[in-house]
Amino acid sequence: MTSIDQAKQSVRQRVWDVLEREGAAPPGVHGHIPDFTGKEEAAARLADQAAWQRARVVKCNPDRAQLPVRVRALREGKLLYMAVPRLATPKPFYLLDPAMLTVPFETAATSTGASEVAPTVGAEDMRPVDLIVCGSVAISRRDGVRIGKGAGYSDLEIALLTEAGLVTGDTAVATTVHRSQLLDEALPYAAHDFSVDLAITPEEVVTCRSGRERPPGIMRERLRPDQLHDIPALR
Repeated sequence: MTSIDQAKQSVRQRVWDVLEREGAAPPGVHGHIPDFTGKEEAAARLADQAAWQRARVVKCNPDRAQLPVRVRALREGKLLYMAVPRLATPKPFYLLDPAMLTVPFETAATSTGASEVAPTVGAEDMRPVDLIVCGSVAISRRDGVRIGKGAGYSDLEIALLTEAGLVTGDTAVATTVHRSQLLDEALPYAAHDFSVDLAITPEEVVTCRSGRERPPGIMRERLRPDQLHDIPALR
């Protein structure tokens, strides 16, 4: 584990501890994207933002914390791409088209529901993405540096779509989090990490200004052997 990895893990541990202590996430939050209290209010606040209102195509993570975001996207008629958990299939994204779904949006927008009703697609079959919504463990209020749960899937999802030309520097990136996940300090980051443009809690919207460009795509020299083995799209 590198010094950056250790520093990230220290931040994760601290945030998870605070969330559990405050009752802001269910017990057992350690190791996960926090399913935080107030996620519906944060999703509603996101929906008030211009980046959301302009977006016709949204890519979102499959975690419970962002379920209200995914349901709202479908209700508003947006085309939704949701990552297959662990990017485990050759086509690593679910296509959720609200005009084609035959089950309630609240069901279709879950990982188990999507696996039963939504086709999987690869980058070659996808439309350009207008807005990315990601889950987070911690976000720096200073510059939008994001720390996830440590598996690296969100970074790889964006990298795959960037290489395909579906995500550019103009694609907005937002996250919904509990206020305890929004930190005033600078956070550690690696070259392959992306930052967010909008960090949204149930109480506020923070517009983040990152001083660095997003990664240009997949950094193959940084891929772990297990990622190459377990993620078909990387092969």
